Amino acid sequence: MDLRILDQFCSYLKVERRLSQNTIFGYRRDLEKLHAFLTAKSWNYLQLRHADLVEFLYHQKPILSARSVARLTSSLRAFYRFLLLDRKLTSDPTENLETPKSWSRLPKYLSESEVEAILQSPDSSTRHGLRDKAMMELLYATGLRVSELVNLRLDEIDIRVGYVRCVGKGDKERIVPLGEAARRWIFEYLERGRPQYLKGKTSDILFLSQQGSNLTRQHFWELIKKYGKRANLRKSLSPHTLRHSFATHLLEHGADLRSVQLMLGHADISTTQIYTHVTRERLRRIYDQFHPRA
Repeated sequence: MDLRILDQFCSYLKVERRLSQNTIFGYRRDLEKLHAFLTAKSWNYLQLRHADLVEFLYHQKPILSARSVARLTSSLRAFYRFLLLDRKLTSDPTENLETPKSWSRLPKYLSESEVEAILQSPDSSTRHGLRDKAMMELLYATGLRVSELVNLRLDEIDIRVGYVRCVGKGDKERIVPLGEAARRWIFEYLERGRPQYLKGKTSDILFLSQQGSNLTRQHFWELIKKYGKRANLRKSLSPHTLRHSFATHLLEHGADLRSVQLMLGHADISTTQIYTHVTRERLRRIYDQFHPRA
């Protein structure tokens, strides 16, 4: 399999499908698994049959989760549809290729008291602590993806009116309200913290690294884990923990699913519905704990 075809496919995803760089990277990573499989078999990707792709997926099951195999199946479908559009094939071997049933893993989230503990962890008297406090307050206030947070520009936030304009997956723009606490800490960071990172330079990025450039998602993950330990949280924290907590707490306090979908930037409401399972699980635990005849 000539890897140049993957370059062409990724270019198609970027230009024609307008997918994000992270999504494109995921597609390529999946198809590199196919490339390795074909190389081992000395098979030609243009001559694969439906049964060959089934065999490929079967070989992935022991090493990938059901959800990862489902995503891999979607990548195969997209790739072979691209080959059809490019007239490299006349039939689609992924037709009727079944996606393995994926279990619905509930997202990890924090209780309201745990969120309060982690938000209180940074030392806001230091520039790093002030920046980290503002970032976490903003993340919990808006439910932004971490990639959206670290790339947020100054002109995409209005502290006075109280909103964030965010460009998410597929270059889709959404407006998310900004609460009073987040507005106050972002203002403090802009006044006292951010100028210390600039050191005379200019940048349109809101949250800056030690070098005055963008923070990475990996850096933010390390920060979340650090403050989780400082707050004595025993849960395993991920970059999306505060995003999941944002959605869960909104629903628990009566927000409607459609509004939460819009704020999270989910294209399909079925993606947002997983949070209703979280709230139902919590209600079940409360019922079992407190009802006398549970």
